[in-house]
Amino acid sequence: MTSKLAKEIDALSVKLASAKEQIATRIIGQDRVVELAMIALLSGGHGLLVGAPGLAKTRLVETLGVVMGLDGKRVQFTPDLMPSDILGSEVLETGADGARSFRFIKGPVFAQLLMADEINRASPRTQSALLQAMQEHRVTIAGQEYDLPEPFHVLATQNPIEQEGTYPLPEAQLDRFLVQIDVGMPNRENERAILEATTGVDNAVAAQVLSGDELIAAQNIVRQMPVGDAVVEAILDLVRSARPDEPSASDTVKELVSWGPGPRAAQALMLAVRARALVRGNLAPSLDDVAALAQPVLVHRMALGFAARAQGADLRGLIADISNKATGAEAAA
Repeated sequence: MTSKLAKEIDALSVKLASAKEQIATRIIGQDRVVELAMIALLSGGHGLLVGAPGLAKTRLVETLGVVMGLDGKRVQFTPDLMPSDILGSEVLETGADGARSFRFIKGPVFAQLLMADEINRASPRTQSALLQAMQEHRVTIAGQEYDLPEPFHVLATQNPIEQEGTYPLPEAQLDRFLVQIDVGMPNRENERAILEATTGVDNAVAAQVLSGDELIAAQNIVRQMPVGDAVVEAILDLVRSARPDEPSASDTVKELVSWGPGPRAAQALMLAVRARALVRGNLAPSLDDVAALAQPVLVHRMALGFAARAQGADLRGLIADISNKATGAEAAA
């Protein structure tokens, strides 16, 4: 690593610490959730926030947009939402001379940070409208391609699939999310702080720390961070041993898992461990970063078989076991 890169990492780590402080003024007691959301943005990827209503998922996305200096837009997903409501559509206009022509009106997807609120309440057809945008950062309307702004990120919120009126996301779309961020209930102390902070007259306001261009520069620094051979091998061991058709997979994985993570999972983990190291002020990722990010990167890219689900098998526990073997460290909760 060059001294210039080391200085850039140190300076950026200081800015990211300031960004976390600003986010914490509005998001109380969700440090891991905030860190994972920042990791998704620094990695140039998308995040899926999963949790019951009322856990500040929408508030977190709005705050991230302010702190990161991103042009944000929001789409509230409902059963009657159409793909054109997200992507945009062509309208027929008549000019002063009577000539008619089509004009494309951009939809809310043309933003630097798109909040897809309650994404699993829309039909699979509408959910899939984001596939090309999330992967290629462009959309195709009536055969014409339109580039999306840079940087472009989707932070989607999802209610638990057990709730009424939800549709499970297709596997292909789940794979486009860099991480799944599970948002849990606050403990008593944090819930008390939330009550005091949100039910009074004053409402905390977060300040901007970065800009869109600075975020792009930070993403470039993330890709330049060195990764040791031990970390690379741990990533490969972790991802490959989670596939039931791999010779290296355990008998438990072969028995319980119906489908496992593809190469995109390894790519996501490679970027995410670098971003986590950066957020934590380290110059390079470690095996602890791999262990901590195993679940957020893999849990939405794997599925248990029907028999395993009937037996009450736990996918998160299985990922923790695989991670422990691959990294030699205890996976983070």
